[in-house]
Amino acid sequence: MAPDQPGRGLKPARPDPENADGMTSILITAGPYQFRARFESSAPKTVALFRTLLPYRQKLIHVRWSGEGMWIPLGETDFGLSFENHTAHPAAGQILLYPGGISETEILFCYGGVAFASKMGPLAANHFLTIVEGTENLKALGELVLWEGAQDILFELDDAERSKF
Repeated sequence: MAPDQPGRGLKPARPDPENADGMTSILITAGPYQFRARFESSAPKTVALFRTLLPYRQKLIHVRWSGEGMWIPLGETDFGLSFENHTAHPAAGQILLYPGGISETEILFCYGGVAFASKMGPLAANHFLTIVEGTENLKALGELVLWEGAQDILFELDDAERSKF
């Protein structure tokens, strides 16, 4: 999707038989780009928590320590989560929630190579969302955030999913 066409380029969600557990189709609008993501069934507690936050609006800023990633700092927020499906080396298109403890609570949005860390050292976080459409715009979003600063981000149920709830 071109930056002059915000929110365009994605087709309506199609049912996915491999993800028939009701954990699919989150629409993410970040800056001028739109992505579709699916929840990870291997992180059920993190997914359940995040669903309670939807629609979720924040600012997305570039990481300081981890590489090609963006984050949503959440300070001392304690969601009462433990680690599940956690990784310190996420791939582009993976979205993680770090539940806090060693460093501040945060959501990490990866657009390239990431070795998740803070000034306290290496960290691992719960991989709970994976972008499945719009991945061709991840690098452009990352560079926009890096060079032009914080961007608005919105996570919401896709229209096809809203009717289920």
